[in-house]
This record gives sequence, structure tokens and C-alpha cells, in this order.
Amino acid sequence: MSTPTVRRRRLGAKLRALRGELTLKEVTEQSKGRFAYSKLSRIETARSAPKMQDIGALLDLYANLGREVSSELRAALMMLAKEDDQRGWWHSYRGVISPVYEDLISLEAEAHSVSVWHLGAIPGLLQTGDYARELIRVLALTEVPVDALVQVRLARQMVLTREEPLTLRAIVAEQALRSTSSVDGLMHEQLGRLLAMGKRPNVSIQVVPANAALHVGQLESFSVLHFGPHTDLDVVHAEGLTSALYIEEREQVAAYRDASQQLASVALPAEESAQLIASIRKDA
Repeated sequence: MSTPTVRRRRLGAKLRALRGELTLKEVTEQSKGRFAYSKLSRIETARSAPKMQDIGALLDLYANLGREVSSELRAALMMLAKEDDQRGWWHSYRGVISPVYEDLISLEAEAHSVSVWHLGAIPGLLQTGDYARELIRVLALTEVPVDALVQVRLARQMVLTREEPLTLRAIVAEQALRSTSSVDGLMHEQLGRLLAMGKRPNVSIQVVPANAALHVGQLESFSVLHFGPHTDLDVVHAEGLTSALYIEEREQVAAYRDASQQLASVALPAEESAQLIASIRKDA
């Protein structure tokens, strides 16, 4: 039995919601033997990796039973149900990255947009190689394969420049921009990258100024991964020094979405943020 991943849990939860008041036995009967009770149970509880053709057939069944299965929802669920043999580039780094980090990369690759709040560092999707290397080195409590982790960090950023790019809404605390380093030019280059990426139509960068009043982002950094209009598929990634976790419960995810909106209102608008970044960069 394979280990449940975030994407499988989101898929299973949405399929359970679509089933509604029907029992698993009733769905089995309606499918005319296509789906065994045990198979449906494993899919809904994320205990096995579903096949894309099975998910497609199950969505067809629910649509025929009167459930609302839009083309957008079908596309989102089919992405979450990608088969194991459709492996992403990150699979070659297994043994280097943790399963939690692998989940994050997988979700970023398939999300419609990501809202990121960072209190003390530049978000990973916007880091330069030198900044990533120094940050990984500083935060490592044990010996880690720094070069390989930098490669992973930079490869993640392809989602911002692909043919159908991820939309990134990044909010960063001013203190992260004013970090210093013993590496010459590191922050100057990093802030230049922020200015360059902020000009892309799919990237928005806002800065919460140092003199802002106390706000909802004081305690932690987090990312909300959005999957189009279906907010019940959204998931939150919260990262600490020694661990990271996913928040999937609907009400809690909604609270983080609200927090992200509150932070956007506290932060400077994108144009003023770019001016502040450029001003700090002059002295970096």
C-alpha cells in the first residue's frame, strides 16, 4: 500500500463530497461492477494511487447521477490523479528531498496560483541560486546536500516561465529584503531578481513595510495553493525550521486565504513595493 500524499487526499475528499448521500455500495451498484466497494474506499481515503481512467469513469458516473461536474473541476481532479508513471523531474531527487517537499513541488506544478507570505526570507520561487545556497547552508541543522537542494530550488521556478505559467502572489516582509550576507553582492543580485520577476504578468510582489502595524502574519510564513475556482481543493503549506506541514481542513484553509488577503491590504501596492525594493538594493 503506497503512502497517502496531499494530492491524493485532496482528490479523495472531493470525490467523497461528490458522492454526497450515496453509500459506497450504491455507487458500486450504479457503476455496474466497474468499481468495487474496496476500490472506492481506497480512493476516497487516499490509501492507493488512483488511475486516471478510473477517475474519469467515476466523474462520468457522478455527472450521470446529477452531480455538478464542470470541465474545470474535471481538469483539476484529473491533474491530481496523474498516474505514478507520469513522473515529474523531482522524482530523480528522491533521497535528497523529503516526501513533504516532494508534495509541495508536485502541487506547485499543478496549481493554478499560489499565494505566498514570507516573514524572514525571500520565497523559494523567487530566489537566486546564490541566495538559495546561503539560506540552505544557514538553516541546515545537519549536513545536507546543498548543491542538489539548490538545483531543486531553481528547477521549481520553471512553473513561473512555462507556456501556461503559475500565477504567483508573493507578499514579503521588509526585513527579508534587508538581510545581509558575507557573500559579496548576494542581496544586490537577489533584489534585482525580485524587480525583474515582478514585471512578469503572472507575478505580483508586495512588501509589508517595517513600520506596519501588528498583523496576522506575525507568527509564521505560509503558502496557499489554489486550484482554480474550486476552493475546496486548496491546501496550505506552512514551514518551520525543522518541519513543514499541510493544512487541508476546509475552514482552516479558508482562514489562511483570509489572512493572505489581509496581508495584501497591509502591504504596499506592487508599484510602491518595487520602488522600495529598488531603494534598498542601492545600498545592498
